[in-house]
Amino acid sequence: MKSKIVFLVGIALMSSVISHAQTDTSKVELYCQLISTQRILSNKVTIEIDLGEEKLFWRDNRLTTLDGKIRKFNTIIDAMNYMGMSGWVFINAYPVRMGDTEIYHFAFKKLFARPELNYKTEILKPF
Repeated sequence: MKSKIVFLVGIALMSSVISHAQTDTSKVELYCQLISTQRILSNKVTIEIDLGEEKLFWRDNRLTTLDGKIRKFNTIIDAMNYMGMSGWVFINAYPVRMGDTEIYHFAFKKLFARPELNYKTEILKPF
């Protein structure tokens, strides 16, 4: 009787160790870049979020809301607040001068659970 209990406890422990070993709890850190350019003849800015995806001429890579509309930002601070509320952490900012205009680049990073990561939907999911 005692050996049966020890045997059952051993099987229970082995099954919990085996099932625990199959779950991947690793994390991966991903980066993105927020690019701000001044609009011509306007005080507003155009915001682009670069996630490292391939840009194709016939596909629109702009950020959309839950209802499919293009996400517009009022200012660069509005875009940075959006990134912060989406869980992204600010790293660095730097300007690039092209002619008479300056293009500002803002780098962000975010930690994702590897098994849950779906590159298209999880990186910038709307809140």
